Amino acid sequence: MSERAEERAPAEAAAEAVKAYVRMNRAKLAEDGELLAQLLPERFAGGDVRDLQSFIIEKLKLETLRLRAERDALRDAQGALKKLDQGVRDAVLELIDARNFAEAIAVAIAAAPAFGADCAAFCVETDQGTARTATEGVRLIPAGTIAAVLGREGMGAILSSGGELLLGSGGGHCKSLAAFRLRIGRDTPAALYVLGAREPGRFEGEETEAGLRYFARALERAIRAWLDLPRI
Repeated sequence: MSERAEERAPAEAAAEAVKAYVRMNRAKLAEDGELLAQLLPERFAGGDVRDLQSFIIEKLKLETLRLRAERDALRDAQGALKKLDQGVRDAVLELIDARNFAEAIAVAIAAAPAFGADCAAFCVETDQGTARTATEGVRLIPAGTIAAVLGREGMGAILSSGGELLLGSGGGHCKSLAAFRLRIGRDTPAALYVLGAREPGRFEGEETEAGLRYFARALERAIRAWLDLPRI
């Protein structure tokens, strides 16, 4: 008794025939972008990919541009951090060489460009309101300002406004501020070291804030020494 071939529905038989053709002609089909666009519409949204090779090359070009942009951004960030680190080192050495209070303040103000800032100020709270002082770079600010900016216990903050109050009239153009509380003495007025930059987001980043905070700690110690105050 001879065996008869298993009968199949026409649609199933056609599907099997297509599968067999695909298996035998993979290379040829891979070069047919129009056919692939019909078979894989979710991969080729426009449905009009005529040249698969050109399509893939274009995607690779875009991906390469994206990766290069990320690489350049990381390189720029690393360069800025390296410059900041060197600036902090140099400024701390300048603080050690300072011979009086005014020189210590001058070092802090002059360090602004090395810290990526356009201006800087040493702010001291007073009941007299906002005013300039005889010492260059020192500003008087209303009592309670530092608590309003940093909170009662906060030691530093990165801000996007408030430059005119903390830095004076020129600070109104600053879109980035870095403010650090200075604990000079138990009985001295509250003080703040402020940096301002016109570029938005200039002081953002944990490493940037940490570097600036380190200099602020060195500054408060230098001032404390020149005022002959005990450690706190």
